[in-house]
Amino acid sequence: APVAQTFFLDDEVSDFARLDGIVTLVDAKHVEQHLDEEKPEGAENEAVEQVAFADRLLLNKTDLVTESDLARVEKRLRDINQFAPIQHCSHSKVSVDSVLNIRGFDLNRTLEMDPEFLNSDTEHEHDESVSSLSITQPGDVNLQDLQIWMSDLLTNQGPDIFRMKGVISVAYARQRYVYQGVHMVFEGLFDDDHVWGTDETRESKLVFIGKNLDKAALADGFKACLETPEKVAERTKQLRFKIGDKVQCKTDLNTWTSGEVVESMCHDNSMMPGELAPYQVKLDNGHLIHALLDDDEIIRAVVNA
Repeated sequence: APVAQTFFLDDEVSDFARLDGIVTLVDAKHVEQHLDEEKPEGAENEAVEQVAFADRLLLNKTDLVTESDLARVEKRLRDINQFAPIQHCSHSKVSVDSVLNIRGFDLNRTLEMDPEFLNSDTEHEHDESVSSLSITQPGDVNLQDLQIWMSDLLTNQGPDIFRMKGVISVAYARQRYVYQGVHMVFEGLFDDDHVWGTDETRESKLVFIGKNLDKAALADGFKACLETPEKVAERTKQLRFKIGDKVQCKTDLNTWTSGEVVESMCHDNSMMPGELAPYQVKLDNGHLIHALLDDDEIIRAVVNA
């Protein structure tokens, strides 16, 4: 993980190199004894982590084990990481194409994933408490709620989250939001080349691989980020101004311009994806602007001269 994180955190490295993916070579003859190896309290089982982090698993020395042994080993690997393709090989002989240009850390590749990649509703448990799981949630999430939840998740559980990635449907955004993470390092963006179709079902799909993952808690936490009419109504109630109120907006560094609130909790395509403005104001000069914060530094009650 520290090596993988370097590609995200070190600008000098990321300027000339990219992390294509993580390939784990597995010894089919001896891997089980390493997976079962007991470590001192507080120490991690490196073999389990290497399987969990993988984008590709090369199951080597298949010529030295029986078919039943091979099936058992493959199930053990799949219990830890259900998403990495497993390729059988002997003497580590594989096609170069199968281990290069994986694009395991490419956000656009996340959007091009096999649809079935994120569609598993099963949770694979392992006696070392390492598991992989996926969550599918219909509907749109509130971007601010998502960021708060994700920040809290990484702060409190980051060391236990080996890998995560997903595609999220964010309210007030035409573009899909794609993300990936390694431990506490997170990268996400809206992709202008992948917008939701008008007839397309908007839903979010997330994948987690890690230790001591609580699927119910993760699903409930993410579901709490959904944007609902009730949430919008509650935020609207908390606004200082109502439609029709006369206000002044800061339109320059030292300039306040009078106008009238004509809409609340609004979004249009001139705004950032996922952004919701507390107010739209029609200025006295006829121009329409958005007040992006309900703050006296941005919008205030009319001050009489």
